[in-house]
Amino acid sequence: MRTWFLCKVKYAKENEQGLLKNISEQYLVDAVSFTESEAILYDRLASQIRGDFQVTGISKSNIVDVFFYEDADIWHKCKISYMVADGESGKEKKVTQYMIVTANDVKEAYDRIQESLGNMLVSFRVPDIVESAIVEVFPYERDEVAEQLPEGNFRPVSEVTQDEE
Repeated sequence: MRTWFLCKVKYAKENEQGLLKNISEQYLVDAVSFTESEAILYDRLASQIRGDFQVTGISKSNIVDVFFYEDADIWHKCKISYMVADGESGKEKKVTQYMIVTANDVKEAYDRIQESLGNMLVSFRVPDIVESAIVEVFPYERDEVAEQLPEGNFRPVSEVTQDEE
């Protein structure tokens, strides 16, 4: 099962005065394991960061969805809450989820979350939005995984018919 991992990377970056300063940045990576998320980071950041860098931390994130808009590069973490009926007891239960969206400010993030979740069948609230420290998000890319698979006689699961399952 794919999960969003919050990863911290430390490296030396040159400032305006030409001096190297150690900085730490956060990235969000869609992966199946800690190991895969680290491998994706090294693969993607090797071309972006000059010199050495170190992955200093990886943790499972509570982010459930990501909404990217090309006109903004600031990630905002949005807390979403809604009520659902418990299947066994029939009582209503509050569900809280976290999502991130790119926006230029909190108001725009709110508007974009409302737009992105407009097709939800239940009404929801957005009780909290904060600017995130996440620098970049690396979503799942099928080609990356396909390159890592061994050659052989296999088909992707999507090509398997229901009769074969």
